[in-house]
Amino acid sequence: MEKLFFEDYTLGECFISPARTITEADIVNFASLTGDWHPLHTDAEYAKSTPFGERIAHGMLTLAIGTALLFRLGEHVHLPKSFIAFYGMDCVRFYNPVKIGDTIHCRMEVSALDVKDDLRGLISAVYKIQNQRDEDVVVFSARALAGRRPRVSPSSSRGQQEL
Repeated sequence: MEKLFFEDYTLGECFISPARTITEADIVNFASLTGDWHPLHTDAEYAKSTPFGERIAHGMLTLAIGTALLFRLGEHVHLPKSFIAFYGMDCVRFYNPVKIGDTIHCRMEVSALDVKDDLRGLISAVYKIQNQRDEDVVVFSARALAGRRPRVSPSSSRGQQEL
């Protein structure tokens, strides 16, 4: 369901994205874009000698793709139409590697709703990017600044909105 304002969210509300499989092309394209050609991600022979035994996706690639999967739910679902700004991210943890062929999805749960003022509120959420076995691969908390629903003035005979 499309969200318009801060008030459209409830504490504990949960959103689960569709899934997507991470490919070798994703890893190569991310390495090209960022310049991070660490052999753990890009050299199959090197990666065999690591504790992972094979190449793994960059953590930031997993974070970016996993979080963006929430937009597949609709443009204004996990972020409201009145979205103002990304407010911050905390406690990012990479719990498990994502390997070529792993399929990830993102689970977002609203953890706090804090009014900043009459015009804005902070939506806090815990994000869990999980693999096809529902194992956490990346977990973090983040906050988004969103607009509040305009109040209708009771003294207004035409129902104009106060700002």
